[in-house]
Amino acid sequence: MFKAVDLVEEGKLYLRVELAGDYYPGDVSARFEIRWYRNDDFTVHYQEEHQESVWKCRWDRHLSSHNERDHFHPSPDASRPDAEDAQWPQDHRDVCRLALDYVEERIETLWEQQ
Repeated sequence: MFKAVDLVEEGKLYLRVELAGDYYPGDVSARFEIRWYRNDDFTVHYQEEHQESVWKCRWDRHLSSHNERDHFHPSPDASRPDAEDAQWPQDHRDVCRLALDYVEERIETLWEQQ
């Protein structure tokens, strides 16, 4: 499922996970960028790059002036005005599983649209 996994040390430390293109129809590249903080705040950003567009969403836990601490920035552009309050599991593994389940559904949808 993964093409590459890198710990990126530019600016704030984060994990970049590039997903294997074989999982996607056509010419799509996709990645996760995951940043976790000592206070259990996090951001899990998913992005697909298509030939003529970008599709992304984001799971966040951090203090914010626009939403509750736990919130979701929905696709297709993960914009701040569209953010929705949410409630995420405390354990980081459960948050990652939730994001991976979401992406699996997204991949199924892409294949069905072919």
